Amino acid sequence: MGSGGETAIVVAVLALRAAADALLAASPLPLSDDEFAAVMCETEKVTRQLDAAKTGFVDETRRRDLHGKANVNSPALYLEQSLRLSRADACRRVRVADKLAVRRVAGQVLEPELPVVAEAQRAGDISADHVTRILQAMERLPGSLDIDLREAAEAHLTQYASTGWPDDVRKLGEDILRRVDPDGKLCGDTDRQRMRGLTVGTQRVDGMSALIGEITPELRAVFEPVLAKLARPGMCSPEDPESPRTTAESVDRERLEAAAKRDTRTAAQRNHDAMLAFLRYEADPAILGTHRGLPVGTILTMSLTDLENRSGVATTATGGTLSIGEAIELAANSTQYLAVFDAAGMPLHLGRGSNRRLASKAQRLALIAAEKGCTRPNCTAPATLAAVHHVTEWSKGGRTDIENLTLACDSCHALVHDGPGGWKTVKLGADSEFPGRTGWIAPPHMNPSGIPQVNHRHHPGELMAATVSRIQSRNEVERQRLKEWLNRRRCTPPPTTE
Repeated sequence: MGSGGETAIVVAVLALRAAADALLAASPLPLSDDEFAAVMCETEKVTRQLDAAKTGFVDETRRRDLHGKANVNSPALYLEQSLRLSRADACRRVRVADKLAVRRVAGQVLEPELPVVAEAQRAGDISADHVTRILQAMERLPGSLDIDLREAAEAHLTQYASTGWPDDVRKLGEDILRRVDPDGKLCGDTDRQRMRGLTVGTQRVDGMSALIGEITPELRAVFEPVLAKLARPGMCSPEDPESPRTTAESVDRERLEAAAKRDTRTAAQRNHDAMLAFLRYEADPAILGTHRGLPVGTILTMSLTDLENRSGVATTATGGTLSIGEAIELAANSTQYLAVFDAAGMPLHLGRGSNRRLASKAQRLALIAAEKGCTRPNCTAPATLAAVHHVTEWSKGGRTDIENLTLACDSCHALVHDGPGGWKTVKLGADSEFPGRTGWIAPPHMNPSGIPQVNHRHHPGELMAATVSRIQSRNEVERQRLKEWLNRRRCTPPPTTE
């Protein structure tokens, strides 16, 4: 039996579960329109209050060091694993807790960093989206801003959010920033370094990716001369084979002017093509050295069938895809390798020898082609962020042979150990659904069954194939039943009449 506080919170959660079950079972049909709208608004308010409770849970998770006890690198990663959250949601909850949770410093209990926002969340007046927008607006304020103005900005944003819409909070934040720092003099180097960042968004189905970010004056200063040269009209146009490509070329003025007249690209498209040309032709891979045992460069994997048919996609070691045509053009002047795989898509034997601990270049290339990234279930780290891991540890007699090697990112690699909270890795046998793949066994608090699991994140087609196979099997059963039914109908004599 726990203490009174612990008992009270357990009783409250049980009552919450019972109330949720009752709400799901209740029908809104007897209510009038006004009554239903009121119930919906009240439910939304209670849900928002639960967000405040979850903010407190995140802080308590950190206070108890649950991620440390489970040998997980961060509170966000612990929340992601234990609650099955997305990485973005787990990180967002931790950021919110940093600003809105009650702080405990040296035995003292202090109010949250943003107390007005925290109180509005506890009252159910603002949603999670409101909170996110307010935090983003407060983050943009200069660090040197007077504390009274910062508190006034927090109160103003929260007051508006209590009656307004999340999308408008961002606009209000921009307006506050213009008023408190109209000429940008309060924003210093520390603020700019805090706000800097470039994010390459998730690759969409059409192959495109969003590039979002804010660059410092220093990066802009060194990047703009590249654009001035390579993004001018007529330069680096992929549609024009006569277009000059690199800064090393001695560009003929007449040739450039002729290409400029044919150039129909927008300024944004020219900037894109300039960056591609710079990274492709100007950036010397030799200067970058090696990364995880391989020279820095683009590694493409494609099937022989797709290559011969000029269809399908090629996969990069970073997890991206591009069409076979684009891959052929990119690989025209590259070093090419041939890797051979078995029917299950795993590399055939490629040994290193029992006296060599580190995998060879050829072994790593084979693993990149076969596994495409970290093999721990649900990990999205691509091959470029993964190291070669011995399934049976080197210290336990594991050989550096391809059958005993797999890819694991640094954080997942650290999870494999024999202590509390440790993961285990095994190679799945021929009788498995995924023979030759690396199976990961999570600790008991995550996987009580101890059944090895594989990572499907880098092989999305196999889940679709399994689904299609199940549908086809089900349809075949139905077709067989229909066939038997028709046969019985044919064999049944018609009724006779006297």
